[in-house]
Amino acid sequence: MTILLLGSGGREHAFAWKMIQSPLCEKLFVAPGNAGTAAIATNVAMSPTDFEAIKAFVIKENVKMVVVGPEDPLVKGIYDYFKNDESLQHIPVIGPSKLGAQLEGSKEFAKEFLMKHNIPTAAYDSFTAATVEKGCTFLETLQPPYVLKADGLAAGKGVLIIQDLEEAKTELRNMLVHEKFGAASSKVVIEEFLDGIELSCFVLTDGKSYKILPTAKDYKRIGEGDTGLNTGGMGAVSPVPYVDAVLMEKIETRIVKPTIEGFQKDGIEYKGFVFIGLINVKNEPIVIEYNVRMGDPETEVVVPRLKSDLVELFQSVADQKLDTFELEVDPRSATTIMVVSGGYPEDFDKGKVITGLENITDSIVFHAGTKLDGDKVVSNGGRVLTVTSYGDDFQQAIKKSYQNIDKLNFDKMYFRKDIGFDLL
Repeated sequence: MTILLLGSGGREHAFAWKMIQSPLCEKLFVAPGNAGTAAIATNVAMSPTDFEAIKAFVIKENVKMVVVGPEDPLVKGIYDYFKNDESLQHIPVIGPSKLGAQLEGSKEFAKEFLMKHNIPTAAYDSFTAATVEKGCTFLETLQPPYVLKADGLAAGKGVLIIQDLEEAKTELRNMLVHEKFGAASSKVVIEEFLDGIELSCFVLTDGKSYKILPTAKDYKRIGEGDTGLNTGGMGAVSPVPYVDAVLMEKIETRIVKPTIEGFQKDGIEYKGFVFIGLINVKNEPIVIEYNVRMGDPETEVVVPRLKSDLVELFQSVADQKLDTFELEVDPRSATTIMVVSGGYPEDFDKGKVITGLENITDSIVFHAGTKLDGDKVVSNGGRVLTVTSYGDDFQQAIKKSYQNIDKLNFDKMYFRKDIGFDLL
């Protein structure tokens, strides 16, 4: 069949890499894609949120399935757009409905869902510009550090963790009154800080049944030792070494099952990924947040560990036959290291020529922010490339990734040299 994949990052390159291995995938289009997807599929200069353009393209090219990579089209309701259009409703969209996507589109919606279905999460309250002083008073009731979350989508950068009470109050006013994150912070959720180790649990559901995908842990901070500003992610490891069968059983019974059952109870149509951001506090899993798509860079370690046919897996989601699908996982570890533009996550330059890609051996390079400039691959974002490797354990895999990164070069290239440091 002909498939359209929406997005342009490392996550989408990893999906494309896996989907074209399927005998079911006759032709793959990626909109808008990047230099990496251009080498293996057909890029289409089309925005993932331009639903009218997507409709025209899907009809013209006889597309049989749409796979949504990023959160934006989901929050804007692409699933519902297809479902409610007679000429499109026969085409499955892998991703939740607009209501389901509110789990990521609104931190408050997610918190209310968690509380309603008795899923463990941190205590919280939410505030607007009108109630900003109440928010400052609420902060005084908490122990530091203080966690402030922009309610809406802020490209993974809308969460602040602050040690000082007065600074937290100032930042709350910056977010609500001075619109630090624009419309995304017109409402801010304040929650208690949880001290533990974070991990990501990825679930694929057809709305009735589910499959738990391999666990992963990503590294958000720009600096080594998890210091500095938050980013979209600087590297990832799968599986997470400290997640044993006991913890996994708790995650499934206390979090995954009630989440999927919650969709059914609340009448939420959901055929896609649920990314559950967890924190392990003294071996008790607690939900930090939901995302309604796969994480990036976690996808670049989770997808390479799937032995199963990804298109077949998506088809079983579309047909609501996921319970009959046998998910096979590679027992090896996979790690990925993100290579970024100097200055990221603040100001950085684009258009830097990337060399050395042809010298990579025994690793997979997924393109994140790249484009073709003539026959040259150039940087086109903050996160540029991610280098994924397999190993018998994560140390071996990480070593391979670093050896291959040494063969790559572009002006002001930066990467963390300590991914996995906290797992040793």
